[in-house]
Amino acid sequence: MNVSGDRPIGAESVQVALSGDHAQVTVLPEQAAHWARTVEVPTGAGFLPESASGVFVGRAAELTSLRRMLTGEGAAAVVQPQRTSARAISGLGGVGKSALALHYAHHYRDSYTLVWWVSAESPETIVSGLGRITEQLCPQWARGCGPEERAAWAIAWLQAHPGWLLVFDNVEDPSHLRPYLGTLSGGHHLATSRRATGWHALAPVMPLGTLPPDEATGLLCSLAFPGQRASAEQRAAARRLAEDLGCLPLALEQAGAYAYRTGIDLDTYHRSLDLVLDDNRDAPSPERTIARIWDHTLTALTARDPLAVTLLHTMAWLAPDGIPRTLLAPLTPHPLALANALGELHAYNMVAFTPDRQGVSVHRLVQTVLRNRAPQALGREEAEQAVRRALPPAGSQPDETTRWERLLPHVHALADTTPLDATASAETADTYERAAQYLHRQGRDAHTINLREQALAHCVEVLGDTHPDTLSTRNNLAGAYESAGHLGRAIPLYETTLAQRLEVLGDTHPHTLGSRNNLAYAYRAAGDLARAIPLYETTLAQRLEVLGDVHPDTLNSRNNLAGAYRAAGDLEQAIALYKTTLAQYLEVLGETHPDTVSSRNNLAGAYQSAGDLKRAIPLFETTLAQRLEVLGDTHPDTLSSRNNLAGAYQSAGDLERAIPLYETTLAQRLEVLGDTHPDTLNSRHSLAGAYRAAGDLKRAIPLYETTLAQHVEVLGDTHPDTLNSRHNLAYAYQSAGDLKRAIPLYETTLAQYMEVLGDTHPHTLNSRNNLAYALESAKAVQQTDAATGALDSDSQSLFRTPE
Repeated sequence: MNVSGDRPIGAESVQVALSGDHAQVTVLPEQAAHWARTVEVPTGAGFLPESASGVFVGRAAELTSLRRMLTGEGAAAVVQPQRTSARAISGLGGVGKSALALHYAHHYRDSYTLVWWVSAESPETIVSGLGRITEQLCPQWARGCGPEERAAWAIAWLQAHPGWLLVFDNVEDPSHLRPYLGTLSGGHHLATSRRATGWHALAPVMPLGTLPPDEATGLLCSLAFPGQRASAEQRAAARRLAEDLGCLPLALEQAGAYAYRTGIDLDTYHRSLDLVLDDNRDAPSPERTIARIWDHTLTALTARDPLAVTLLHTMAWLAPDGIPRTLLAPLTPHPLALANALGELHAYNMVAFTPDRQGVSVHRLVQTVLRNRAPQALGREEAEQAVRRALPPAGSQPDETTRWERLLPHVHALADTTPLDATASAETADTYERAAQYLHRQGRDAHTINLREQALAHCVEVLGDTHPDTLSTRNNLAGAYESAGHLGRAIPLYETTLAQRLEVLGDTHPHTLGSRNNLAYAYRAAGDLARAIPLYETTLAQRLEVLGDVHPDTLNSRNNLAGAYRAAGDLEQAIALYKTTLAQYLEVLGETHPDTVSSRNNLAGAYQSAGDLKRAIPLFETTLAQRLEVLGDTHPDTLSSRNNLAGAYQSAGDLERAIPLYETTLAQRLEVLGDTHPDTLNSRHSLAGAYRAAGDLKRAIPLYETTLAQHVEVLGDTHPDTLNSRHNLAYAYQSAGDLKRAIPLYETTLAQYMEVLGDTHPHTLNSRNNLAYALESAKAVQQTDAATGALDSDSQSLFRTPE
């Protein structure tokens, strides 16, 4: 993955923060925005999955409490309880969280304008689920845009049409919901999660344990004896079985379905389980509970339809929700066989059909038990084959985005559940690599890490450690680490790849030059300019010799070298190189090519660093407009452009335009990149800087303190961004008159600047000046016994810290 375009570190270092109130980040074309305001919900619109059993008993108190929480607070989270008593089940699911949420949504559906169910295992599935609102309400817009744009339209529609219910099912990380709960306040948010912690700032929590014995008995009887009143003997047998199964709803559903389907009486079924109970009868683990009924169910299914068991084992390795029939069809001899097999699984409560019956879902606990109990990873090979056959063909296709977005959860599931003893396969490596490359084209490299890790493991085992394809895969994994901000993992991989390409391909092979360029880029990102600049200079010289003056890779090298000069404070060389590169990009690639746009962005950043805002701001504005048009609203490069334009506005003193841009950028980076990505930290830092410039130190200082702690944790104590963060926090303390905290920070930062950047770097000189002024201020305080912590306007102009 050769780096194209160069992010201007200087422009990125003036950073900002956000609260949930600023999470509205959508930028839509005028027509799409009009539809978002005016489209009404058609009759019957909405999306809820079907219940696996169609039976819901008990939970009346929980249902009432849930309604009270939502109408009072607007949000609620139904979570797995922590182990506080013998009856609470910790760990995996199966207690009925999703069933309670589903029953609430059905019961109160008429109270809402729209009810929509979103699978929320990851940021990607949330974006996909919201995007389906757009597919249903505004198909004319959905057909021509990507998943982020569809989600953006859905958010705009929800903002304009209050009274909805969003159900976020199986939330793995509560922080993934922060952008939506902050943006959307006109309806109700209901979440289910196995996580009992992390909700305090987002939503009130309802811990949900197992069913009380009476209600568990009633559920089992309603399933085993539908349409009839259970006798006293049957209810007694049901109670004994329910208590033995820990009153776990999922286990009760499957035991009841088995008893009804086979006609076996519950006492006989109970005795036939023939498993030794744990000493703690009240707290069986969900896995063990389900496993106790497993053999009987699989035996019955095998007798009725062996293909059903094959499909069930296959689905254990896929994403649990919305498995398309078309994905499973190649594994069956004909459509009728597929229909019959899925029908048997549905009858035994092993799967649920989607509302359109074109897909099926499997409970996550069922998948876990299947994967852990099956010998030789049964179904794994079939799952890999099914996904491989469904891959979109190479090359751009009109429906490529839609096909990939529906397939990606299943590719990720395969990668996430790889057995330790899995057989390596070049075909599976290709599946992971193709999915990762699709995400790369979407600007979502940080979401490719597990795919690329698995692809590399397969390539090393099948092709060998130095095969060209293995080297390319290793290079791409390093790029994914870098995009996610994991430079400590990226740099050693880049170094290894360069050494191997030198040995295998030679010093001037294009792939070797690409590796050298990428390693230099990573060094620069880590603040190690002493190693980055010589590598960039060598790579540019070799590309000039091998590829010529206007080859795109040569232009890329010239652009990146200019960026390194700028980071080192050599603006004269940087601007000259940037101007040459932009002229060549315009000639070779055209006005709106992404590399041309990046070059224009970087020249604007160099002008800004030189204080030439009259030339910088128009270039930044042009670049942002072009990236919005070419790359979309949430592409990382678009976010960089928005952040850089905000920084230029702030440098020009236009805080009214700067602060909203900073807030928008931070909201989007939180959603796209996550809370601790270096670019997100820069955005949070920028908001602190803007608040400080506006005189709002009460909001600036806590943001600076948070950002410094995260910079130290993510980038290390002496990274240039960490030093900048520490220096600006010291300046904020000084501005607030808190010299006791400012001076030690200035002293630490100056020593580190001298060590990392050298004695004459502009940041070092600025730090020395600010420390000197702080010491003079402290001396004056001691002499006059007066508080003079705030700098006067002339001193602020002279000693102000450049961001």
